[in-house]
Amino acid sequence: MDGVSAPVLYTFRRCPYAMRARLALAVSGVGCEQREVALSDKPAAMLAASPKGTVPVLQLADGTVIDESIDIMRWALGTADPEGWLSRDDPDLIATNDGPFKRDLDRYKYPERFGSDPVAHREAGLTFLAQLEQRLAAGGQLCGAQRGLADMAIMPFVRQFAAVDRAWFDRQALPHLHVWLAGHLRSDLFAAIMQKRPRRVP
Repeated sequence: MDGVSAPVLYTFRRCPYAMRARLALAVSGVGCEQREVALSDKPAAMLAASPKGTVPVLQLADGTVIDESIDIMRWALGTADPEGWLSRDDPDLIATNDGPFKRDLDRYKYPERFGSDPVAHREAGLTFLAQLEQRLAAGGQLCGAQRGLADMAIMPFVRQFAAVDRAWFDRQALPHLHVWLAGHLRSDLFAAIMQKRPRRVP
């Protein structure tokens, strides 16, 4: 494994897993070198660090590799957590997002890939969105009145779900979710982590 002098993050701009890793790294202020990769042509250094070949991959200066997005979030916030995101966490809600909701999202967005009924999976995904709506009605964010780890771990996936058929999504009776998603997408933090970067193949 190549030695590095600072953490290196292998990322893909539109991947929701990579987005949430970048959100936590950005808010923590932990410096790292971001390397944008093409998923169809993954760099050898990334594959050497994490043979599973999915982004994000964070390689620390000591050679340690963290290749699960939620683990990258927790590592970054464990290093520095100026907004107190770790105090606004919900592992069970995140697990539902990463499990059943992500499964429905994929089969809604890519029915030809999975041979799935997109409408059925859209309706199944909507049940999770309704759960989020109830949480947001209570405080504005998923764990209270301020954004936290749960919000940032889940928001990129809701963004992707909404984008499949935005007109349909906008018609759903999810007023608090609509405000929540729009607010995060307009935030300076999200704008910062979505800046386009040149592809790097070290």
